[in-house]
Amino acid sequence: MINYVTLGVSDLSAAKAFYSELLADQGAKVLIDMERISFIGKSMAAPMLAVCIPYNEEPAQAGNGTMVSFAPGSKEGVDAMYNKAIALGATCDGAPGERIPKVFYGAYVKDLDGNKLCFNHFN
Repeated sequence: MINYVTLGVSDLSAAKAFYSELLADQGAKVLIDMERISFIGKSMAAPMLAVCIPYNEEPAQAGNGTMVSFAPGSKEGVDAMYNKAIALGATCDGAPGERIPKVFYGAYVKDLDGNKLCFNHFN
């Protein structure tokens, strides 16, 4: 149903490096690399993440209430993605843990531009 999600960034090269490394363990890579936008994913037929310099050339801003969530497949995967994101320069916005007991395990970070990301596992 979802084709891709776009996040505005201030440094396209840094964003491509961050997300390519963060999502590499899930088989993602840069699929389309253009002057101001790049698409990262497993294939063009699967959901992708696009990072771009805003078209209007205004500064990129993280949306209040906007978040992209990634499902690595297990609680251990959540922990691994959270730790990897922090190592790549993200900031903690909620350490890994049960959010809804016996239902939802998650962790939250903000990327290099302040975009909020969630790593989650539904039990």
